[in-house]
Amino acid sequence: MIYSRFDRLNASLRTSDLDAVILNPGPTLTYISGLHFHLMERPVVFLFAKDQDPAIVLPELELQKVVSLPYKLQVFSYPENPAEWDAAFRKAVQALGLEGKRIGVEPRQLRLLEFRHVKNGAPEAEYPDASDVLSGLRLKKDQAEVEAMRRAVKIAQDALEATIPFIKIGMTEQELSSELVVQLLRHGSQPEMPFAPIVSSGPNSANPHASPTERKLQAGDLLVVDWGATADGYISDLTRTLAVGEVDAEYEKIHKIVQDANAAGRAASKPGVPCANVDRAAREVIEKSGYGAYFTHRTGHGIGMEGHEEPYMRGDNMQLLEPGMAFTVEPGIYLPGRNGVRIEDNVVITDTGVDVLSDMPREIRVVG
Repeated sequence: MIYSRFDRLNASLRTSDLDAVILNPGPTLTYISGLHFHLMERPVVFLFAKDQDPAIVLPELELQKVVSLPYKLQVFSYPENPAEWDAAFRKAVQALGLEGKRIGVEPRQLRLLEFRHVKNGAPEAEYPDASDVLSGLRLKKDQAEVEAMRRAVKIAQDALEATIPFIKIGMTEQELSSELVVQLLRHGSQPEMPFAPIVSSGPNSANPHASPTERKLQAGDLLVVDWGATADGYISDLTRTLAVGEVDAEYEKIHKIVQDANAAGRAASKPGVPCANVDRAAREVIEKSGYGAYFTHRTGHGIGMEGHEEPYMRGDNMQLLEPGMAFTVEPGIYLPGRNGVRIEDNVVITDTGVDVLSDMPREIRVVG
């Protein structure tokens, strides 16, 4: 599998104006190389040059990670003394003949720390944006990736089902979020989850990206739970909105509108259809109901090794959906200072339609 990814990256470089790309710890490095590193004060850089064996610069303490790889990797290690780090980067750049060449970078991932060391090794090189070369590599998931996301969805759904019996009026958002994290781990999520669960109630639920607070759940609240799990390095990202006891008729109404918008967005998700159509299908339902001003974000975003990646379900995005593309469908209505609703599912485009990975009930559910 790694060899095929090397081949795809090499083919992408051949059709670009780049001679190489550099990657630091993150999803793309792991996807390409199968290696896992975390961002720290010691820089790690993977260098992939066109038609050459790749190279890596890393601290000596990480050498065990590269001793038995199934592919040839040129390894340049450095000791603890930072004064000696640039020498390792210089050797790597010279081994690949990159001085004066065009070395692409991943702008959302590469830090100034790593960039400075590479640039010190190749001061005459150019460092353009490599997004176009890299973005297509992870865009379409293969069957193994889809199955990992399906497992992540199941873990997440099972964890929330196990958490719901604990929900009581008077418990805080933070208490509920903590219980959900425990259940995610118990049900099999990898410890590095895609994001900290969003648990927001009442007025806080009108903030799409709220953080759990000490606010206590009250009767009449809508309760937004946005959570996910990680399985084999791939994530899920789901949202359900619950009712804490009996809620006002308007809140039941907007919940049903969002439920219908979610269904419309999923129905519009087909191969050959622009991403914009998914957004428009969901948004049209909410706008026709009179709540269009309260749907304040795009309808979805890509998922895979990251919680947010391409493709993006925006009204202006004419990128065509293709088999293997995985993304969220998550319309919402947010009434400032009152309550909010979001319902989010994870889907993958197939040859003939869409595979909806999540199946937890979307109807309003009374808890507490």
